[in-house]
Amino acid sequence: MTVAAEAGRPVNPSAISGIRFLITKRIEDLEAVALRLEARQADSVVRRDQLRDRLEEAEVAWSHVLKNFERFAVEDIDTQFRLVSSTRADLASLEERTRDTASRLTDIHHEQEVLRQVYRSLDDLAATASPSQAGGGARLRNTSRQVFQIIEEERMRIARDMHDGPAQSMANLVLQAEILERLISRDPQLVVNELADFKDGVRGVLDETRRLIFDLRPMTLDDLGLVPTLRKFTKDFELGGLTTSLRVIGEETRLPGALEPTLFRIIQEAMNNARKHSRAKSIEVVVGFQPHAVSAIVRDDGVGFDVAAAEGRLDSGRHLGMISMRERAELEKGRLEIRSQIGKGTEVRVTFEH
Repeated sequence: MTVAAEAGRPVNPSAISGIRFLITKRIEDLEAVALRLEARQADSVVRRDQLRDRLEEAEVAWSHVLKNFERFAVEDIDTQFRLVSSTRADLASLEERTRDTASRLTDIHHEQEVLRQVYRSLDDLAATASPSQAGGGARLRNTSRQVFQIIEEERMRIARDMHDGPAQSMANLVLQAEILERLISRDPQLVVNELADFKDGVRGVLDETRRLIFDLRPMTLDDLGLVPTLRKFTKDFELGGLTTSLRVIGEETRLPGALEPTLFRIIQEAMNNARKHSRAKSIEVVVGFQPHAVSAIVRDDGVGFDVAAAEGRLDSGRHLGMISMRERAELEKGRLEIRSQIGKGTEVRVTFEH
């Protein structure tokens, strides 16, 4: 009796919206990881070709040494041998990393395609609201399992980022500290010079850790609120000739519930879209505080796009940035509007009442 009642329970549209949001966010995160891996892969290919050329030259020189062994000093023989050995080791290690990166990219693209299929199936899932439609509860449970899988894979992504970034850097710092410890009695001046590099390494680890924490959830958002977090974010956002500005209208105040993180993520997404797709040179952010409402505008001077055409393709799983912003706004009962014209930039407006 209980099972039958559960199977016939109408599907909650809010649950569907939440699932769609999680899937969209996961696809976006995978896209960002894929872009980083593709850039790393391109660098690795260039580096691999360079190492192959270097190894070829070193092996030719080593062959010459072997043929004329008696003519070379022991130190020269040892130097040439170490050069060939280290270059071979570097090339083997790089090729292994290149294969691993290619495998991870394949897995990411496969997961993205699966998630897009799940996303497209949610409209069909929403149609199971009638108790007379068999299998609706099972389909909802299957979709829920997909959500838990997405969450678990997100945890894996964070763990991988920590391993490849700060954890690896800290392991190198430990090794460097051990070397410094051995050198301190032999050459104190050399230790002093090496300490400068050591401090730079520590600063780099600290900056990388802070970036990862900010990506997960800016600590200033909880401690100081929306506007201080936006000030830091817009300032750090200026790269490659892109300029940003933040303007606050009204009396700045803390926002209730999930409004601050929701509004921040929408602004963040709009700015990321402008940087990735619009070829904008400047981005303006305007936040307006009213007694019972808050609004934000993100305006860029980029190439613009056809909003109607883009929204017509939302169900295909494309334009994930627009989907993410709309899902976030809907979850907090906000109103989001996107205005754009070809060649005239884009403007994203969102308003929440509280």
